[in-house]
Amino acid sequence: QVQLAESGGGLVQAGGSLRLSCAASGGTFSRYNMAWFRQAPGKEREFAAAINWVDRSTYYLDAVKGRFTISRDNAKNTVYLQMNSLKPEDTAVYYCAARATSISRREGEYGYWGQGTQVTVSS
Repeated sequence: QVQLAESGGGLVQAGGSLRLSCAASGGTFSRYNMAWFRQAPGKEREFAAAINWVDRSTYYLDAVKGRFTISRDNAKNTVYLQMNSLKPEDTAVYYCAARATSISRREGEYGYWGQGTQVTVSS
């Protein structure tokens, strides 16, 4: 059983940066594919980024490609999401998720979730 805890959210002006962290416990973190999803007010949760545990290959939502970077530190059991050039449309609750099998962009295929952290980007 994996427990995930996000941190690092907050209020930032457009064009600014934030780094989200997701600390994992209770499982073999190094063998989990990790992802970030986000849910904006009134919208469904959507995939934002993911990182493969085997070769650390990364995957991004087109809207964040070039601005967001996902990375992981297996020694610290932590996955990060560096968010640069933030836009008001990035405002959402950001969730960390873990999956033991092949990497996926589908929310329903992740079995472990954190509680979320709020990111608000002001214009």
